Amino acid sequence: MSKIKISVVSYLNSKPFIYGLEHSKLINEIDLQLDIPSVCAQKLIAGTVDIGLIPVAVLPQLKEKYIISDYCIGAEGKVASVILYSKVPLQEIKNILLDYQSKTSVLLVKVLAGNYWKTDPQWIPAKANYENDIEGTTAAVIIGDRTFELENKYPYSYDLAEEWQKFTQLPFVFACWVANKKLPDHFISEFNRTLKFGIDNRTKLIAELVDQNTYSTNIEAYLTINIKYDYDNLKEKALNLFLDYIVKMKL
Repeated sequence: MSKIKISVVSYLNSKPFIYGLEHSKLINEIDLQLDIPSVCAQKLIAGTVDIGLIPVAVLPQLKEKYIISDYCIGAEGKVASVILYSKVPLQEIKNILLDYQSKTSVLLVKVLAGNYWKTDPQWIPAKANYENDIEGTTAAVIIGDRTFELENKYPYSYDLAEEWQKFTQLPFVFACWVANKKLPDHFISEFNRTLKFGIDNRTKLIAELVDQNTYSTNIEAYLTINIKYDYDNLKEKALNLFLDYIVKMKL
């Protein structure tokens, strides 16, 4: 039997999932690939992998899709790694540079601007190293581990998950585990047990990561407070609402 191909986000927020997969018997049955969110999505859409931890904004692009896990990358309030950075207040921003690594964050800031902030900035697709282009009335959405180096660098920062919660009173789902084909029930059950193992062993993982001294952030707070991993009914409701906005706004 050929191995099931899995693309998982390589950010710190996914480390508990990776830890669970790498410390389970399932690792011998899968081909685990670490990617940025946009590449996870591309691989799942193209069919070069069977499962992806993908940005939820690309769900409508999949011809066949199955959310197969009780776990996700979510937040209830501050997520601390999906931020709009600016040198001027929100209402004075005229241009927003958009992170190329995740479509969900790009569409989330557009939903917030049009429906909550009531602003109409120019949207500019960003290129590598665009963090250096935040100047004057030009702001930028930056996601993932790069945000850890930018804490307190700019006078204004807006956490997009927190802004969504203020707007909707709901949590937010950035990425979920999706298959592009029907998979055996026994595999899905074992896959969920494996992810749960990783979540349940965050204390051990955090100790290892702290020893490695790779991340310039409070790893324990980030993985236990900011990131909410359970894909529950409220998160499902939030996900559906976000997808409705995408359709309504023709994004």
